[in-house]
Amino acid sequence: FSQCDNAKGLKAFYDAIKFGPNHLMVFGGVCATVTSIIAESLKGWNLVQLSFAATTPELADKKKYPYFFRTVPSDNAVNPAILKLLKHYHWKRVGTLTQDVQRFSEVRNNLTGVLDGKDIEISDTESFSDDPCTSVKKLKGNDVRIILGQFNEEMAVKVFCCAYDEEMYGSKYQWIIPGWYENLWWEAWINSSQCLSKNLLAAMEGYIGVDFEPLSSKTNKTISGRTPQQYEKEYNARRGDGQSSKFHGYAYDGIWVIARTLQRAMNYLNSTNKHQKIEDFNYSNQKLGNIFLNAMNETRFFGVTGDVVFKNGERMGTIKFTQFQEQKEVKVGEYNAVDDTLVIINNSIRFQGVEPPKDKTIIQEELRKISLPLYSILSALTILGMIMASAFLFFNIKNRNQKLIKMSSPYMNNLIILGGMLSYASIFLFGLDGSFVSEKTFETLCTVRTWILTVGYTTAFGAMFAKTWRVHAIFKNVKMKKKIIKDQKLLGIVGGMLLIDLCILICWQVVDPLRRTVEKYNMEPDPAGRDISIRPILEHCENTHMTIWLGIVYAYKGLLMLFGCFLAWETRNVSIPALNDSKYIGMSVYNVGIMCIIGAAVSFLTRDQPNVQFCIVALVIIFCSTITLCLVFVPKLITLRTNPDAATQNRRFQFTQNQKKEDSKTSTSVTSVNQASTSRLEGLQSENHRLRMKITELDKDLEEVTMQLQDTPEKTTYIKQNHYQDLNDILSIRNFTDGKDGEKAILKNHLDQNPPAQWGSSDPSRTSKDAIEDINSPEHIQRRLSLQLPILHHAYLPSIGGVDASCASPCVSPSASPRHRHVPPSFRVMVSGL
Repeated sequence: FSQCDNAKGLKAFYDAIKFGPNHLMVFGGVCATVTSIIAESLKGWNLVQLSFAATTPELADKKKYPYFFRTVPSDNAVNPAILKLLKHYHWKRVGTLTQDVQRFSEVRNNLTGVLDGKDIEISDTESFSDDPCTSVKKLKGNDVRIILGQFNEEMAVKVFCCAYDEEMYGSKYQWIIPGWYENLWWEAWINSSQCLSKNLLAAMEGYIGVDFEPLSSKTNKTISGRTPQQYEKEYNARRGDGQSSKFHGYAYDGIWVIARTLQRAMNYLNSTNKHQKIEDFNYSNQKLGNIFLNAMNETRFFGVTGDVVFKNGERMGTIKFTQFQEQKEVKVGEYNAVDDTLVIINNSIRFQGVEPPKDKTIIQEELRKISLPLYSILSALTILGMIMASAFLFFNIKNRNQKLIKMSSPYMNNLIILGGMLSYASIFLFGLDGSFVSEKTFETLCTVRTWILTVGYTTAFGAMFAKTWRVHAIFKNVKMKKKIIKDQKLLGIVGGMLLIDLCILICWQVVDPLRRTVEKYNMEPDPAGRDISIRPILEHCENTHMTIWLGIVYAYKGLLMLFGCFLAWETRNVSIPALNDSKYIGMSVYNVGIMCIIGAAVSFLTRDQPNVQFCIVALVIIFCSTITLCLVFVPKLITLRTNPDAATQNRRFQFTQNQKKEDSKTSTSVTSVNQASTSRLEGLQSENHRLRMKITELDKDLEEVTMQLQDTPEKTTYIKQNHYQDLNDILSIRNFTDGKDGEKAILKNHLDQNPPAQWGSSDPSRTSKDAIEDINSPEHIQRRLSLQLPILHHAYLPSIGGVDASCASPCVSPSASPRHRHVPPSFRVMVSGL
């Protein structure tokens, strides 16, 4: 009754019980549904059933089927073999894909119990009815690399088609599926799928099938006296062209099981009760039924299918492993359930990669570190920059008593160099990451390098701007009072700027200190082709409110830069080269500002590329520090080597007219320097108010003063004939009116031909009106100059330290002032446009 028609099978069984002789046992049962119904009812007749083909796991329930035995291993028997295979290749993470059929679901449930507590995780359990693609996609999404499948041939074709579409095949994946499919099973179902044959075969390549072994591979003689190989040969010879069944060996061993069971029962009866025989068995004889049951459970021998041993009615058989290699299945190993051993045949398993697949994506974290050659190159450039800064420091100290260096504030120059060297030093710290230092040290470096760069920037530019502020404060002194600003005050200004920096940095460190953070990026394939994924990680120095703190620092530095630009613009017309650094400061601020903006933007965009980021930051610091130091010191070095005196003397500004742009504007400048009394001052400059619009009124006032002086002869004569040659050397008079060069020649000729007379010698008969009308005559010009010179001399010298504001009246002869008499002749007073 091997047919799967439940009604016919049950009818045949009941007819045999009712109308046939007494049966000692029931042998057979292939169809799971019929076998399960019969096996459940055998207890009422005390009959033992032995099946050679029913593999359904349901029949393993001894409470429900206590009299059922089978010589073929259950479908669940493959699970211990799978466990052994997983341990052999150290696969600790798997996923299951199961067809929604009771047979497969039961195997999957049993597998869960087998793997439980064996240090193997079932990371995902998927099932499907007709379309497995969704389940396959979920398995991939959960990074399942070892897939245990339970489905029939038809669904297997669909599964592998989906696996091909999802690229779940090859060196990174291993499929383990049932091995009881027919030979060339895929050909019968390929037409029902939507994938090409070559794609299906590509996805199937390397799968491992698990099934019971039809015949033992051992060459030992069996209980029948034949080896398994001899039995197979004889079987094939007798069946001829008939269809072969893979259960024939289990049926053959089943006969031997019944024979050995009856023999063991007879021996037992003979040894215990000589009056009872097995022929006395009937369906109500429970005692003999139990004897048969125990005898079969204790039966053990070597058959053509291997060791025949029962454990709770289940066959402890041999499980074989086959692998799909080049469109055919090849046996690669076997598992012996009796000995619990796994044997891989001569390492015949072929994996698609150089090694077995990993049970999950091995994520190897790799620190993105700064390249050592790049760090070495940039460090070398930094060292060269520090050597250059040291050379400038040596130059500044050595020549500190030179006029050029002394007037440019050597102490402030030293601070500029110190700031540049601190900025250079920060580059070494920016290049140290986790590949050079520990995590704790890296976190400390986060703070140290920020402090060094911030302090270095403020020191360099603060000193530069403080110098410029002093020049601005002196030359913009409109009250013409003596004003001396010493270096101590400039040091205080720089100290104040640094104090603001320290307040910001200390608050930053106390409230929200910088910490080492690790940023993880998307996984990347291994460049060496290994079955691992690289997850780049990158170290950062960050805190909770990073944007706020950076905004405060940038705002403060930005205001400092703007202040420097303002001072540079205000002092752009200072005529002493040793004092006027406005052009170089402007160039420095421009270059530093542009480079910082570009560097910050590029650095932010390349934060995931540490080599590029470090290169940009280092080059920006090197460029800014180098260009600033060079702009400050190279012009001084060149000037000191070529013409040191020219840099400390006044440039004479010309009074010019620009017809195209400024038709009625003129600019005048009056500058002087008294080196003896103000040796530490960088220089002085003052600018006369524009006199073009009021020149007529001033001439009238001067004429009135001249007329008054003519009335006091005792105060008239203090410019004599022998003073005019000195006057021509001191004064530079050019184009004081809109006239041409000819007027200057007229004045010169007049002075040469008419030596200056006494103030009181002019014609008293001339009226005031005539004097006003002839105010531009050579005589009046001579008078005005003789009057303006002492006035200007006494007005400007107090502001630059020459003559005290309390000096005698400007009408007093210069020769009466000893202080005036000792003014070095190289420092002259220039009056233009008067």
